[in-house]
Amino acid sequence: MVRIATVNDAEQLETLNNEFNGKGETTLTNIRDSLLNNAQEIVIVNDNGGELTGFVCVQMKKSFCYDEYMPEITEVYVKPQFRKQGIAKAMVAFAEEYCRKHYPFHKMELLTGKHNTVAQTAYTNMGYTEDGEIHFAKRI
Repeated sequence: MVRIATVNDAEQLETLNNEFNGKGETTLTNIRDSLLNNAQEIVIVNDNGGELTGFVCVQMKKSFCYDEYMPEITEVYVKPQFRKQGIAKAMVAFAEEYCRKHYPFHKMELLTGKHNTVAQTAYTNMGYTEDGEIHFAKRI
């Protein structure tokens, strides 16, 4: 079942995030705090009878320059043994519908790795296209 994450999911989300982003990127305390207090992020999980098998994070970007929100899917992870079962697609569809119901916007954005061709193919199959933007980052 795809649903919004709750603070009760924090321990399993820590495990999934360690698998996805590497151990030490955040702490259980920070995950709990974020689930309770971070109003700009929506965390969606796939719950398989109490076991979380994946998550999607959506950042709700808002600028004074635009009337609408600009939701951006920044993280998509499904445990390897649960891949190719439509879980990522279901979580992304849930994210789109949730945002549609709760925020004014006309476009979802999605961030993925330049060399992650498997994910790019999946996102293309979900209707996402490259928009010509180039993502820059700087370590500070």
